[in-house]
Amino acid sequence: MSARVPAIHKEQHVNSSALIRDVVIGMSDGLTVPFALAAGLTGAVAESSIIVIAGLAEIAAGSIAMGLGGYLAGKTDQDYYLSERRREEKEVETVPEIEKEEVRDFFRSIGLSESTQEVATEEISRDKNQWVDFMMKFELGLEAPDPLRARKSALNIGISYAIGGLIPLFPYFLIPDSRRAIVYSIIAAAISLFVFGYFKSKSTGVPVISGALKIVLIGATAAASAFIIARLLQ
Repeated sequence: MSARVPAIHKEQHVNSSALIRDVVIGMSDGLTVPFALAAGLTGAVAESSIIVIAGLAEIAAGSIAMGLGGYLAGKTDQDYYLSERRREEKEVETVPEIEKEEVRDFFRSIGLSESTQEVATEEISRDKNQWVDFMMKFELGLEAPDPLRARKSALNIGISYAIGGLIPLFPYFLIPDSRRAIVYSIIAAAISLFVFGYFKSKSTGVPVISGALKIVLIGATAAASAFIIARLLQ
């Protein structure tokens, strides 16, 4: 009788990369802000050409501003990591026994015996870079950032914003009457927001349908508010 082969256990985890985060940041604002602007202008302007000009200007400014924000965030993360690493390197040089005790504390916290703690601590402290890497990861919870992360983030967020913003603006390119164009803009924006919300929810592990509908509701609320305010001001 053959031995029973145990079933392979597959763990389900959410895979969320830096690229996905950038696209979510850029696309979420890109789909809602220009859409709300176009809807608001439609409440006061009849000609689509004016809305197209204003929409393109907003998309350009928004892409640059969002990209710059992503760049500064990436640079801040990198500068903070390097600053903390320099501090750890100095402490390893000047107060090695205190740093060793912090390593022992970590191994103690995960249940290793005293003898194993000593062996592991001495092994790690043999190499300064390895020691600092260990302290950065397990004491401070910091991973070395990608040195190109800031530029990549700026590009990803800026492009995502522009793509998202052009979708609800596209009908205004084709239809001169803004009141007719907004109908198709609403349809395009609603579909795009739902699809975006679906994949955003899937990547973050939340219920996809409710997450997608929530994104659509946010975009619709922003656009309706802008439209109503423009009509009242007119």
